[in-house]
Amino acid sequence: MAEPDAIAQRILDALGRPADCGGQIVVPRATIGGAVYIAGDPVTDPVRQNADFALYHAKDTARGSFVMYSAALGSSMTRRLHAIRDVSAALCDGRIEAYYQPIFRLDTREIVGLEALCRMRIDDRIISAAAFHEATSDARVSTALTERMMGLVAADIRTWLDLGLAVQHVGINVSSEDLSGGAIARVLASAFERHDVSLEHVILEVTETVYMGRGDQAIQEAIRALRDHGIRVALDDFGTGFASLTHLLTVPVDVIKIDKTFVDHLEPDSVSATIVEGLIRVAKKMGIRIVAEGIESDQQIAQLRAIGCVLGQGFVFSPAVDRDATTTLLAMHGQREARRVGSGGMARVS
Repeated sequence: MAEPDAIAQRILDALGRPADCGGQIVVPRATIGGAVYIAGDPVTDPVRQNADFALYHAKDTARGSFVMYSAALGSSMTRRLHAIRDVSAALCDGRIEAYYQPIFRLDTREIVGLEALCRMRIDDRIISAAAFHEATSDARVSTALTERMMGLVAADIRTWLDLGLAVQHVGINVSSEDLSGGAIARVLASAFERHDVSLEHVILEVTETVYMGRGDQAIQEAIRALRDHGIRVALDDFGTGFASLTHLLTVPVDVIKIDKTFVDHLEPDSVSATIVEGLIRVAKKMGIRIVAEGIESDQQIAQLRAIGCVLGQGFVFSPAVDRDATTTLLAMHGQREARRVGSGGMARVS
């Protein structure tokens, strides 16, 4: 009997032949997962499940190819399925919450914006998104989380505005599933209209991995469409992937958030300092705002200010906190309306 990988390759080769469909040349592709029945197993159902696990993994990591099931893969998929189950239950029970980390001016320590971070409540514990990140690989869960976060953020902004607090903008993280679905602008507008909040108070944050990931052309077209509708977009974790300033010429963004890795290695005349300083200069000419992430000390603030960085976020100012604690921070440190120029956050910062 032929080996599964040989059989799979014959299928892929046969499907991969170009076909003329009404004058359009189409090259079909398939993704295949496989598993082998072990003699002595009582039933064949586990084999089907294992093949399904392999197929899911192939869709996530190796589209257009064949992946064979292994025990390690089964453990990974089991964790993923458990995460999907837990997050789905939390969504149904209303246990998904928004926490906020301030974005502040490095010189005055005034808050000019916030980043909304997803949290899951289990009993009296708050679980960070990193603990259930595997669940977001499921498109349904990912889009439901984003829709939930948009509703929470819009409601919180409405509360802060009604209290007269100086809330400028809140960043909301979106995934490749959110962008590729094509409904992100409609979902966002619906959530903010429901609470009578202007879209000038939101910035959609896209990680560099999403920006340059699988199907990057469709993702970048979605980003371009959002900006054409007046929705601002931030490129998060800049420096961790393969995006470069040349990509921003064709698919520009409004804000670049420099990854914590660069901030951690800031020293006078260091490579990190040189890169960040150059990025700040180029971004300023392109009309892009820069935010340094992961600032943990006053020394890092001083180093960033010395190379021209104006905005940052990190534990040196505040970790991510719940709505009530954020309300207190905004009351104490929010950049007042009189100090701003133009509409929306960051407008006066140069």
